Amino acid sequence: LDLYDNTRLRYPMQNDGKEFKEVSSFAAFDKLIADKMSTVATKPVVILSSTINSPSTLQIIAEFLAKQPAGSRLVQYDAVSYSGMLLANEACYGKKVIPSYHFDNAKVIVSIGADFLGTWLSPVEFATQYAKNRKVTDEKTEMSHHIQFEGTLSLTGSNADDRYMHKPSEKAAIVLALLAKVGGTATVSSIKDAELIKGIDAAAMLLNAHKGASLVVCGSNDVHLQIIVNAINEAIGANGKTINWGITSNYRQGIDADVIKLVDEMNAGTVGAILINATNPVYTYYDAQKFAVALKKVPVSISFNATMNETTELCKFSIPAPHWLESWGDAEPKSGFISFMQPTVNPLFKTRYFQTSLLKWSGSAVADYDAYFKLYWTTKLVDVDTYNNTLQVGVIKEPAIVPASAVFNNTKLAEAILKVNSVKSGEYEVVIYQKISVGTGNQANNPWLQELPDPISKVTWDNYALVSPAFAKAILGIDVAANQREGDRYEVTPEKPTIKIKANNKEIELPVLIIPGIHPNVVAVAVGYGRQSADKTKTAENIGRSANEAGSNVYPLVSYDGTGFRYSSAATITKTENVYA
Repeated sequence: LDLYDNTRLRYPMQNDGKEFKEVSSFAAFDKLIADKMSTVATKPVVILSSTINSPSTLQIIAEFLAKQPAGSRLVQYDAVSYSGMLLANEACYGKKVIPSYHFDNAKVIVSIGADFLGTWLSPVEFATQYAKNRKVTDEKTEMSHHIQFEGTLSLTGSNADDRYMHKPSEKAAIVLALLAKVGGTATVSSIKDAELIKGIDAAAMLLNAHKGASLVVCGSNDVHLQIIVNAINEAIGANGKTINWGITSNYRQGIDADVIKLVDEMNAGTVGAILINATNPVYTYYDAQKFAVALKKVPVSISFNATMNETTELCKFSIPAPHWLESWGDAEPKSGFISFMQPTVNPLFKTRYFQTSLLKWSGSAVADYDAYFKLYWTTKLVDVDTYNNTLQVGVIKEPAIVPASAVFNNTKLAEAILKVNSVKSGEYEVVIYQKISVGTGNQANNPWLQELPDPISKVTWDNYALVSPAFAKAILGIDVAANQREGDRYEVTPEKPTIKIKANNKEIELPVLIIPGIHPNVVAVAVGYGRQSADKTKTAENIGRSANEAGSNVYPLVSYDGTGFRYSSAATITKTENVYA
């Protein structure tokens, strides 16, 4: 459906300060860019992109940046960050990568807020692995045991054998207690919840009983928490068994501090040009207003986004990329696993590859990406016949999956334990998560995704504040547990009460949905909604009719703690007098 999205951009454009106007040809566009770039020839050029795992694209970027001024670089930015895991792995293993996880090798799985069957990292891959040990046959009479710790009800939690609720600020206490109980050294924080203590004891007992066949995963973006989780996995023998360092995952590579630094440099006027590819920080960045102000200060700003999103609106130039069904391409989602992409239709509009623009602007001898792609892979695969055969198959033969270990370094563990023990809690805390349908919101204008019911709430076309029956009784005065009639009426009536959620000095108002399985002091809200044009009268025109007025943007509730973006925090909750219809 995205191929025929009427918000797709149809030709290269220049923003004259009031509106975008078509540039007559690619040659004319290239001359405009060359003239503008010459005025900032000594300042660095920055490519800002979502994670890139295309080998040929990464080489083109490297060749382009090598011809730019000192300080020019690629900054990768993911709307939902895994920076904490990357930095923790660098601290513990000397590798700023994410390993492969083998849920199929695990007899015991403990997840601390990681929705690995829904949205965490690579859920399709993990669901396939997970299912192998969840089926009982005549030959295989035992199932894996899955324990889930979480604050809100996720798809993964709904499939767990045992599930224990907690506030986000209690993650630290959980991982520290687990580390202490599986043989590590940790200063354990006090936990008052008897049920949570029971869950930690049960998880530790199973992990100790199945060392070498257990796995612990954590959905936090806190680097210190992830260092402790690494230590737990070392203690239970997961390294080289259920965690494979021989094949790493390339799905998410953005480092939060790199983006923070870039925004500061843009504000300071030290960036000459910014090239924005497949990302929308004016919508997804936690301080979008700061990014928007900074973007306006960059002399040359070029968007390669395929649609007129919140970021493209503020750029000085736009040259839209073709849809993937119109494109050649390659990907290495995991090290050694390479797939090819071929166009299935001719381009519908006057679009051009991001890669082709870089080739032309760097004076490459190869004029366009189609030719570069063929030359790149013909060279890699030795000859044209091998290239053609590989293209026909679609993938380069997958490597053998043999789990490999890595050397663990615990020098940062003591510091991590000290840091997580200082996490502050609140009476109420907010959890920010992704819904399976809309995800980060980059495809929010796809009505098929908008009308896909959420597997937990069954709601379509909106986001909302997920709360527990206990919360509803305490804050809203709605007792769905004691009064069946009231509960039924609440569930079937479209009108819902609303609450204001204030976190990190930002406030949003959302309708309330009451669902069992959520911690009484937790409110969960999904990102991906609330798309909004800078000119609100043109949101339906620019962002799309399906995305227009669908839900609220909760990215502003994300915070930055100096090491990474945080997707949970203490919050102030206020009941409003409004009713959401």
